[in-house]
Amino acid sequence: MNWFYYLSPWILQTLIWVPTRLFFLFFGHLEIRGVENLDSLKKGVIFAVNHSSELDAIIVPASLPFLSRLMPMFYTSREKSFYQNCRWRQIFYGGFFFKLWGAHSVKVGLMNYQLSLSTHIEIINHGNSILFFPEGGTTKDGNLKKGKGGVAYLSHITGAPIVPIYIKGFFKLNTKEWFLRQRRISITFGKPILPEELFPKGKPVILDSSHDDFLDASQIVMAKIASLS
Repeated sequence: MNWFYYLSPWILQTLIWVPTRLFFLFFGHLEIRGVENLDSLKKGVIFAVNHSSELDAIIVPASLPFLSRLMPMFYTSREKSFYQNCRWRQIFYGGFFFKLWGAHSVKVGLMNYQLSLSTHIEIINHGNSILFFPEGGTTKDGNLKKGKGGVAYLSHITGAPIVPIYIKGFFKLNTKEWFLRQRRISITFGKPILPEELFPKGKPVILDSSHDDFLDASQIVMAKIASLS
């Protein structure tokens, strides 16, 4: 991947850290828990997060310490064509602007984790952090959905630990509630999950991309996220 796309997220995310942090503290009464669970981690981490709002991707880097060694944050996203009928989002989402902020699309429909996540594997192998939404999309009813296998595969193939995160307070948040400061937002960082913890029966033999072991392992991650609620 071009060095420019490694550098630009660090610059942009560092520049907005202070105003973003203050924004969430003031309007959302932001409470950050469990950040001490990150103390022993080296670079190259997968953050697995429940997904109830577009603000999820913004609050996670703002909740890390300023100039954290785990920054910048890179993201998994949908391809640009997915946003073609999404009104104003089609201007910013999925293309050059997304890449500037560190979001790179997962290649969907390939039925092959290695190909679908090739860019994200490269990012982690370069010692960078990935923010991953195991559910594959935002919740419709506020409940956690079943996790897809990609997050477990990414951990297995790179050896990166997974930090489960639970964000509370964003679901169905409206503008009035936000600016009247009626919501209380919290983000909880759980203890890291090591790759070997995901496969209690031993390392999976990768025969194909739909191996049930990765789907089963992702449910372990989802259970850890749920426990933080």
